[in-house]
Amino acid sequence: MIALSLAEIAEVVGGQTHDIPDPSVQVTGPVVRDSREVEPGSLFVAFVGEHVDGHDFAHAVVQAGTVALLASRPVGVPAIVVDDVQSALGALARHVVRRLGATLVALTGSAGKTSTKDLIAQVLARKAPTVFTPGSLNNEIGLPLTALSATAETRFLVLEMGARGIGHIRYLADLTPPQIGLVLNVGTAHIGEFGGREQIAQAKGELVEALPSVEDGGVAVLNADDPLVRAMASRTKAKVILFGESGEADVRAENVRLTDSGQPAFSLHTPSGCSEVTMRLYGEHHVSNALAAAAVAHELGMSADEIATALSEAGSLSRWRMEVTERPDGVTIVNDAYNANPESMRAALRALAAMGKGRRTWAVLGKMAELGDEALAEHDAVGRLAVRLNVGKLVAVGGREASWLQLGAYNEGSWGEESVHVSDAQAAVDLLRSELRPGDVVLVKASRSVGLESVAQALVEAGTEGEVAAR
Repeated sequence: MIALSLAEIAEVVGGQTHDIPDPSVQVTGPVVRDSREVEPGSLFVAFVGEHVDGHDFAHAVVQAGTVALLASRPVGVPAIVVDDVQSALGALARHVVRRLGATLVALTGSAGKTSTKDLIAQVLARKAPTVFTPGSLNNEIGLPLTALSATAETRFLVLEMGARGIGHIRYLADLTPPQIGLVLNVGTAHIGEFGGREQIAQAKGELVEALPSVEDGGVAVLNADDPLVRAMASRTKAKVILFGESGEADVRAENVRLTDSGQPAFSLHTPSGCSEVTMRLYGEHHVSNALAAAAVAHELGMSADEIATALSEAGSLSRWRMEVTERPDGVTIVNDAYNANPESMRAALRALAAMGKGRRTWAVLGKMAELGDEALAEHDAVGRLAVRLNVGKLVAVGGREASWLQLGAYNEGSWGEESVHVSDAQAAVDLLRSELRPGDVVLVKASRSVGLESVAQALVEAGTEGEVAAR
């Protein structure tokens, strides 16, 4: 964070100083909410959670070098006490962002936010110092904490914005007003919470409504291939840039193809030139993510060649998102278990089919959460798609929703042992350990609550154990 005195922070957040002998002392380190992340000069934000109360760590974090706490009650050590810690954290982020000389890029969408954010950050980092959301910390707490990690040297601040309902994006955009706003897509993720795709579009479009006008440098980057996103052009006063495979897109891909290993390649076309891209990531769905990143980079002055080189060298920065591990015995594990929705499930299955040409493929799939009335139809459709893509074996893991996956596969023509329903992650691990053969490709994917990353990890470790045993 840019250096601020405790007196300045108290004024910004409307708090009272307690047990602070010298209010002119500055916070020069990070703003953190986890006591394990405390560094000398930091500000510790004491949240009261369901199981943990940050105030209980007050003395420990001060001993570790924290200058003061942002707290909701006095704790006997230096603290700025406020009525609402979350609101105070947001106010501090808003103040700091306004003082930064950085260009703020915000993005949202139903699927692909984190992967696209990671791509944007890696591309822009080649141009100037860039700070970006770690993982998926895209809510009312994670977003201001990320913004506060920017320093005076930061030139680009890339923030992922999530939403669970109408008004959430508007709130986040007010905390950290973006100059460039990117909307990736409107899908069915969280449709049960929102109530329909139109409501999701309404919520996501709050980002482009928050942008400054064309005259003030605002830029809305919209997906030309998604009608609900493209329609958001009418909701903004900012300059509109379209990306996609449509011929009308300002930044587009042509000659899209997959390498033998399932990595996307394409010709990148921008208003300033063309260049070839071959990505290190897996799956054709990353083409759209890459185009979104390219559109942002183009608006910030990078050439087509610079963008293409950066996209071709970019890797995955966030765990459990098409994370590929090659075992010593030739088995490939694709851990995409961080989260799942119908769009990302379909993309992952297509990537599995491309990666598994000439090899036996496994799809270990679990529940897609928060689909409301669409849950049965969507799980059934994913099971059917696995059969249509000739996935060798579908392993549906868990309860009712998993049974719908398996039933969809069965009704599509998966009879015999091509699909199976198992009760839990351990049952899936036991099955795979007994039946995997060298050269197989295994995709593991489900909503975060299912915890299927444990299956992927167990399979990776089994490969290591096999290598040790062979020695």
